[in-house]
Amino acid sequence: MRRMMKMGLTLALAGSVLVGCGSNTSTNTNTSSTSTNEETKVLRVGMECNYAPFNWTTTQESDTTVTITSVDYADGFDVVMASKLAEAMGMELEIVKLDWDSLIPALQHDQIDAVIAGMTDTEERRESVDFTTPYYISEEVVIVRKDSEQANITSISELSGHKVVGQMNTIYDTIIDQIDGVEHMPAAETFPSAIQALQGGAVDAVTSELPVAVGVCAANPDLTYVQFEDGKGFSGSEQDASVSIAVNKGNTELLNALQTALDGISDEERQTLMLEATDRQPAGE
Repeated sequence: MRRMMKMGLTLALAGSVLVGCGSNTSTNTNTSSTSTNEETKVLRVGMECNYAPFNWTTTQESDTTVTITSVDYADGFDVVMASKLAEAMGMELEIVKLDWDSLIPALQHDQIDAVIAGMTDTEERRESVDFTTPYYISEEVVIVRKDSEQANITSISELSGHKVVGQMNTIYDTIIDQIDGVEHMPAAETFPSAIQALQGGAVDAVTSELPVAVGVCAANPDLTYVQFEDGKGFSGSEQDASVSIAVNKGNTELLNALQTALDGISDEERQTLMLEATDRQPAGE
């Protein structure tokens, strides 16, 4: 959906120590094994915990959260999907909170078993990981200031000459170049920092996916999002706006098990889970 990681950067990070979202280092030290280990039966799922409504960090425990540290919990659409998949596979779920750029290296070094984090299936990524079919399909939009001239646009061409930003190493940075004459701003390290740049006036628009934009604008009354008219949005949006589960290349047993479990969750249920995650995400996410 949102994410087009540059593999050169991924390989450079392959030997790095896993770090948490932003500046928070994960305290998860469980190195118990993958789905093939019948003794532990732990499914270790990596995500940022910083991209609501897909995933976020909270200090409030609920029936949708999973513990990630002694004081923090993970919640969101990805967390609920991971919980349902693990349950269907007869496994315990462990959420591992990681920086986005560490997710694929973590798979390659057996530090997690799967990535469920709003990651798009691309040919480039397939060189390193294998993907299930999409578990959610969204829509590409832009978030703008409600009082700006961009609030009433209907085509990406109307962003020509304006400052647009996306998150680093994601498709939401890459697709900006589809806008002729755009001022493509340096990518934001995190999605929240992109929103801060928009609110501060440093940029005119932030590329996003619809569920995220809905939540951001609900929490920030000064912002709104733009859905483009048919044929006037970003090209390749259906593929780019889908997210799939990633496992390490060649881990066919786990891939098939996840796919079977995923097939048991209807499209209607997935849509309901996303709406519920959007409704309960914390203000300011």
